[in-house]
Amino acid sequence: MTSTTSAAGSAPLLSRERIVAKPGFNRWLVPPAALCIHLCIGMAYGFSVFWKPLQGVLHGADGQPLPECSQGAVTFAEKSLGTLHALTATDCNWSQFDLGWMYTFFFVLLGVSAALWGGWLERAGPRKAGLVATACWCGGLLIAALGIYLHQLWLMWLGAGVIGGIGLGLGYISPVSTLIKWFPDRRGMATGMAIMGFGGGAMIGSPLATHLMNYFRTDATPGVWETFVALALIYLVFMLIGAFGYRIPPGGWKPEGWKPPANGNSMISSANVHLKDAHKTPQFWLVWLALCMNVSAGIGIIGAASPMLQETFGGALAGDPGVGYNQLQENVALAAKAAGVGAGFVGLISLFNIFGRFAWASSSDKLGRKNTYFIFFVLGASLYILASAAAEWKMLALFVGSFCIIASMYGGGFSTVPAYLADLFGTQFVGAIHGRLLTAWSTAGIVGPVIVNYMHDTRQAAGIAPDQIYGPIFYTLAGLLVIGFIANLLIRPVNPKWHMSEAEVSAEQAKLHTGISTSPASGSYGIGMGGLDTKAALFWLLVGIPLVWGIWNTAAKAVELFQ
Repeated sequence: MTSTTSAAGSAPLLSRERIVAKPGFNRWLVPPAALCIHLCIGMAYGFSVFWKPLQGVLHGADGQPLPECSQGAVTFAEKSLGTLHALTATDCNWSQFDLGWMYTFFFVLLGVSAALWGGWLERAGPRKAGLVATACWCGGLLIAALGIYLHQLWLMWLGAGVIGGIGLGLGYISPVSTLIKWFPDRRGMATGMAIMGFGGGAMIGSPLATHLMNYFRTDATPGVWETFVALALIYLVFMLIGAFGYRIPPGGWKPEGWKPPANGNSMISSANVHLKDAHKTPQFWLVWLALCMNVSAGIGIIGAASPMLQETFGGALAGDPGVGYNQLQENVALAAKAAGVGAGFVGLISLFNIFGRFAWASSSDKLGRKNTYFIFFVLGASLYILASAAAEWKMLALFVGSFCIIASMYGGGFSTVPAYLADLFGTQFVGAIHGRLLTAWSTAGIVGPVIVNYMHDTRQAAGIAPDQIYGPIFYTLAGLLVIGFIANLLIRPVNPKWHMSEAEVSAEQAKLHTGISTSPASGSYGIGMGGLDTKAALFWLLVGIPLVWGIWNTAAKAVELFQ
């Protein structure tokens, strides 16, 4: 290892060989590095806190907010024309429809950028990819802040939406293959820890952004562009710490004393499939379909959680079960209380989404990835049917509980799938393969909301009572999970014809300059199983304190609202 260490020391700062771990390194330093990045980019989920303040930025001579650029628009075409005008207009305010396209850009660009540059990430290493993600996400926020200051919507779209969306993709997948290589004994747990951060980012970012807007707010400004600048600077610090905290194991490294199970799960392969061949296998597309269906069935209904609860239970949320949703809107006090309970419901869903990412992925190490997805589809479809019955029976607790578990499996699907891919395709190219698979997320981000919103609006236009609207929607989403169940059922181990030879794997590792050496017989290279030493404890506190603060805030609000 001496020659390797000296070579690494003379390598460029951002090169892959510079971050090969040295003897004595603690692998438990890598998960908090990943969390530093994921907790920052996870704020993409919390951008809705900016919508209301941004809708009233411009005021007329009378001090009242100017009308929206698409005021009076009803149809999608009319709203789209209004949005085109809003892109450069400085004489009207933006609507939620105009601003909501940010979400579309976020998650479409996340999947597209992860697919396009996943291969580059494997070659460049997680440090360089993390730094590019930092530049895109933080730089995008600064460009968006300029767009708010100049009231140019196109700059917001370009900055936060497009450039920031690219940062999301690279930041999301940057730690995946690294963590799987560091934790071959706990693949699900490792990826669950990092991807949990993406789900929890909004729990920290949303209340933080609210505090910052209140601090910067004046009579002349709602404080949004200043908040964007402050967030960009805060995120810059944390993401740089994360990027420079990444380390990769030497080629062929294994934890001290660990051996792959001799008679383990047949779905876990010790062979590797090349990136150029992975998409040629049926397994890739079956996992793609399984993920797409799981996300589609969850993302649409999660996005409509608050109005869904209010429409279904009406005055029961405000202590008056005899009042329906339409009558509820005529009583300002009751409507406000019901809306508060709806917000608490969203908070509960967020909590279960986060914990599901860690709990389900960790459980998959014991259950197996295929069995875990089997639970997602069978239990998920059953819960949608149960939720439909709970809505009919007006059983609020059963309804809320069903969707909390569904939300946990929605998050669990994201965190379990990288380990699923590593089981099927090996660890050599798992980050890049995962990047390509995330196009399923981009697709689901369109499919799920379109199904839910279209069915909701058409049933509402047909005059169906609000509390009867969602039943068929739930059955349709259960049908999506049945499709995912079939796809998962068909997944088998990859045909050995796609496996790389040992020589091919060695050649690929040599290209990556991972410090391959044949001298240590154990393959541990002086790096053990690791543990919670002082350095690791401090690093975990750095990410743990903000995460606990965000979870506490959300849980307290949710409990308070349901009392």
